[in-house]
Amino acid sequence: MTLQHEPDVAFGVHPDLGVAAAVAVDRPSLDETLRKYHFRYSQGLDIYLLPDDTPHDTAVRTVARATREFQDAGLSVAADPRIMLPPPVPTADDVPAREPARGESLTALTSQLHGLRHSADVAEVLEEILDQHQGAVGDLEDFIDTAAAWCERLETPNGRELSLRLRTIAHHVAFLGDQLVDAQLDLAVMTDVTPEEAPPLADMPLPERHEFLPVTHTARSRAAVSSSPHSPVDVSPAARASAQPQAAAPPSRRTR
Repeated sequence: MTLQHEPDVAFGVHPDLGVAAAVAVDRPSLDETLRKYHFRYSQGLDIYLLPDDTPHDTAVRTVARATREFQDAGLSVAADPRIMLPPPVPTADDVPAREPARGESLTALTSQLHGLRHSADVAEVLEEILDQHQGAVGDLEDFIDTAAAWCERLETPNGRELSLRLRTIAHHVAFLGDQLVDAQLDLAVMTDVTPEEAPPLADMPLPERHEFLPVTHTARSRAAVSSSPHSPVDVSPAARASAQPQAAAPPSRRTR
């Protein structure tokens, strides 16, 4: 028979108050550690709570760090996996909320923007996207580079062509990261604040995006020189080369 032991510290999610912590016994050391990580004791609820305005990503990191400290001290810790699930992104009343997937950090960061008023705060959120080790831009660049290497490993003409195209896309992502760094630095020094009477961000219309043609010139050229089981063709090397996109040299992941 397996005995069920109550953990020394448990972290969970209160439906109305956010991330909470509870202790099995009243020890000063537990109280000191939780307060060190900005948890405050609620006597009425007999639990510890983070401040109401704690961003989701900050709460997740706080629980992780506190858990490690408790475990290093030889204490047992339990944590509800729902702590990792970010809140849904606010939307207009007639648009259903998009429920974020666990670990979808961009969704969590987008959700944070809806509650920010100061330019410097937005700059901090953007800085997380640009983080060298865990930022979404660098992760996307790495993913595309890896996909390009996978295509190259096919050792076929189609694989090599796709590899070149993907490495070109990775170059564009790196350029996008550089542009976002410039925007982040500008936001960091701005003193602008959203007016009190400003409408909710969810009610603001999104800027129009340019529509791309369903079939690009490159795709048409490639289709024109490609063979199929129904219409095999013998294409000269010069014609095949003219249909391939020009690729830039693959950049290494930048330090931003």
